[in-house]
Amino acid sequence: MSESEKLTKSKDVIAYLAEQFPNCFSLQGDAKPLKIGIFEDLAKRLEDDEKVSKTRLRTALRHYTNSWRYLRSVKVGSERVDLDGEAVEKVLDEHQQHAAEALKESKERAAERAKQRKAADTKSEDARNKPKKKPAPATKANKKPKPARKPAPKLKDVELNSLSVGQQVQVKAGNRPMPGTVVEIDKTDVQVQLANGLSMKVKAENVFVKQ
Repeated sequence: MSESEKLTKSKDVIAYLAEQFPNCFSLQGDAKPLKIGIFEDLAKRLEDDEKVSKTRLRTALRHYTNSWRYLRSVKVGSERVDLDGEAVEKVLDEHQQHAAEALKESKERAAERAKQRKAADTKSEDARNKPKKKPAPATKANKKPKPARKPAPKLKDVELNSLSVGQQVQVKAGNRPMPGTVVEIDKTDVQVQLANGLSMKVKAENVFVKQ
């Protein structure tokens, strides 16, 4: 059997148990109190069943016995049943008290969750209905002045033989000239260390100096 055929959800495991043991488990109507220690019986009966694991069985059984429908069924004098629906023992007073307390706590938790959901829904609804503030119209007082762009420096061509190592120059390497320092002069090429740390070799016609 492939992994996809295994039952992984508690509700599916419970439905499977109701199908396999209809005189013990039920999905609707009144539930029957289960025999104490019925998990061991289940594990033994289904040990070769690849649809369910012991872990899934234990979790599903906990869900089943914690349901309000089941807790209401645990009353003094009721018969506990085995997997075949046979009565094996009676519900004791202490078992009824435990079930009643568990039912009360479960209902209180459910009421608190409902209260929190309602409060969250109300808060969300209020947030949706709250009028949005319109942005203040732009005025001269609140308009931020645009920073003035620095004018491009005025440059002039430079002859290769007038350059010297260490000289500050401007290098045309894009839309705007970039400042740099001459580090080497080789025939018609000039090696320049740019202000951003990069080093590049350019032709002499791409090197300028400020006027």
